[in-house]
Amino acid sequence: MNDQVSLLIVDDHPVVRDGLRGMFENAPGFTVLGEASDGVEALERAAALDPDVILMDLRMPGGGGVDAIRELTRRGARAKVLVLTTYDTDSDTLPAIEAGATGYLLKDAPRDELFTAVRAAAEGRTVLSPAVATRLVSAVRTPGAPGNEPLSAREREVLALVAKGTSNREIARELFISEATVKTHLTHLYAKLGVNDRAAAVATAYQRGILG
Repeated sequence: MNDQVSLLIVDDHPVVRDGLRGMFENAPGFTVLGEASDGVEALERAAALDPDVILMDLRMPGGGGVDAIRELTRRGARAKVLVLTTYDTDSDTLPAIEAGATGYLLKDAPRDELFTAVRAAAEGRTVLSPAVATRLVSAVRTPGAPGNEPLSAREREVLALVAKGTSNREIARELFISEATVKTHLTHLYAKLGVNDRAAAVATAYQRGILG
């Protein structure tokens, strides 16, 4: 991956956009390609600019973040979406993750945590702030759903590394297996947990006591 991570900042408050732009432009390794003030504009700007990561607020007049994330996912956009918002309620976190967000942070996150999260998101790794992870755990309720089949020891190892934000390549190196084998394990544990992606797998695993 290019060392430079390109960003699109989406927030309805100009002061927030200016602050984020200044923060990232003054940090090595980041390029801010543009800004948008709502979800509709975000879709237009994402198509035109093709950023690595979109920093997405959720509640915006003129077009919310969740709808924009869902549409980006439907279009197969290359950009990873990292939600950055003040809201950590169940009604905000779960729809954003289900829509396809790679990560979810709160606006009070420390600067270094935000930088790390953006780099991780650019590599396709799931990033959840501790408060959001807790919310997701409480929100995931799947009694009777697929996913009561126990995970194998190796699948648990893979899942534990996923929960730490480890990439497939790093998991393969850590466990001395191929990336293809990592993907196979992920496919199997997704099926057993009844989920479709890394974030949901981690949240479900915490809720069921598999992790933690």
